[in-house]
Amino acid sequence: MTTRFAELPAGITRIDVEYTRPGFAAAWLIREGQEAAFVETGPLPSVPILLEALSRHGLGLEAVRAVIVTHVHLDHAGAAGELMRHLPNATLYLHAQGVKHLVDPTRLVDGAKVVYGEEKFLATLGGATPVDPARIHTPTDGTTLDLAGRRLTFIETPGHSLNHFCILDHGSNGLFTGDAFGLSYREFDGGQRPLIIPATTPTQFDIEHSRLSIQRLAALRPDWLYLTHFGPLPFDPALAADLDEQLVAYRELAEQSDPPAGSATYIPALLDLTQTLGQKIGLPATTEWSILAMDLDLNAQGLAIWRERMSRRTAG
Repeated sequence: MTTRFAELPAGITRIDVEYTRPGFAAAWLIREGQEAAFVETGPLPSVPILLEALSRHGLGLEAVRAVIVTHVHLDHAGAAGELMRHLPNATLYLHAQGVKHLVDPTRLVDGAKVVYGEEKFLATLGGATPVDPARIHTPTDGTTLDLAGRRLTFIETPGHSLNHFCILDHGSNGLFTGDAFGLSYREFDGGQRPLIIPATTPTQFDIEHSRLSIQRLAALRPDWLYLTHFGPLPFDPALAADLDEQLVAYRELAEQSDPPAGSATYIPALLDLTQTLGQKIGLPATTEWSILAMDLDLNAQGLAIWRERMSRRTAG
């Protein structure tokens, strides 16, 4: 069971936004001097939790200079519009390709309802409040944000989506990875290293771009990985290798289905790949794999859409 807030070195707070279940999705508060920044916001119902994180540290709403979202999927950015209404001095930082989706979140909301289903969408994601475009800044690859002298550098990392940034925090030598460096839940700790799996969520997922982004992040040799799903991990090159091996296997699985298969046909194979990795790193036989049911379903959907897109490209 995770705590709602975890205090980390270098003025970083891990915030469990309590989306879906405890220990599933995190946002992050960075404090430097009298200034603060949020990285990720979680979905719309997370706003009170984010504001509580500020008050716990005696920070007023005016202290927040930046709200940063790695990409515009609603479990990462759904609270951005409502949160910005509370923060008079904050600028929202996101990829230029994501701006239209947060200024008018209609298509984003409709797409999420298709992926998750209407009932689950309303219960967990809740919707999205439009963001005032005048309060948005769109960094480019290598842009650095100064937070009271602390540097945060934006690194463009397409693959999980086209509008994905990771953020290198020079104050901790840590990377806020969004979904570009996969998913790793603490229920699977106990092996030789953490279990980590790719995040191949629909609809923009691309295997080769994902592999390149992982390689780029690993080459930075950070001390820490701050995963949205879920929590801080000490960097280990073996984690990047695990992700790459799985993405290669995902590609081979999809390419073997001709014509492209529906997403449900991929789920057992993706589970088998994950369990094989679990055995490799020494997870116990009692590991509860059902925890990954939603992620593997979403991964299968993303893989099926990628395969169909590749087939159309080849046919064209």
